[in-house]
Amino acid sequence: MLNRLTTGRPPKLKQPAPGAASIDPLRARHLSLARATVTTPDGPADVTIDESESPLVWLACRKGRDGAPLISAVQLQAGERLRATFTRAQMTPRVTASWDTTLSRGRGGGGGNVADVVIAARQQMRQAMDAVGPDFAGLLLDVCCFLKGLVDIERERRWPPRSAKVVLQLALDSLARHYGLANEARGRGHAPINVWMDTA
Repeated sequence: MLNRLTTGRPPKLKQPAPGAASIDPLRARHLSLARATVTTPDGPADVTIDESESPLVWLACRKGRDGAPLISAVQLQAGERLRATFTRAQMTPRVTASWDTTLSRGRGGGGGNVADVVIAARQQMRQAMDAVGPDFAGLLLDVCCFLKGLVDIERERRWPPRSAKVVLQLALDSLARHYGLANEARGRGHAPINVWMDTA
C-alpha cells in the first residue's frame, strides 16, 4: 500500500512460474514450481511439482563438499515411488471430515476398483517396510511420506547433527534394492552366440 501511495503504481507481485496455469495464480506465487518428468504405467509424463515440498527433492538439488548431490537420482526415485504408493494407499492422516462418497462405496458394492487399488497399495507399503527393516522403516515414512525435514528428525530422535542424512542415504539404498533400482544397468558381459547351420 505504501508503494502505491508513494509511486502511484500498484506493488509488483511475484509472477507465477511456468507450468502453473492449472494452479490458482495467487497460490502459485508462493510455491517453488518446476517441470519434471515422472514415470507412470503409461510411460513418461511431464508434471508440475513444488520443489520446496519434498525433502528428497531439496536434497537431490543440493551438492555436498565433493560436488555430488546429497542423494542420488536412484535414491530420489525410490523415495518418490514410496510416497506415491503411500498416497494411493490413502494412509495420509485426515485433518477434516471427508464427504467423498467413493470411500464409502468402496466398502460396499459400488466402488470395488477403488478399494482394490487401496488394498494393493497397502500391501506394497507393507512389503517395502518389511524389506528395509524396522531400523529404516520409520525414517523413510517420516521423510518420504510425512515430508519431515532432517533437522526436525534429528531433534525428535536426539540424533547428532547431520547424522540423519547418512542414515537416510542407507535407508534409500535399501529401498532402491527392494524396488530393483540401480545407478547402472548390470547384466552378463556378453550374450551367448547361437550359430545356425544348415545340416542338409
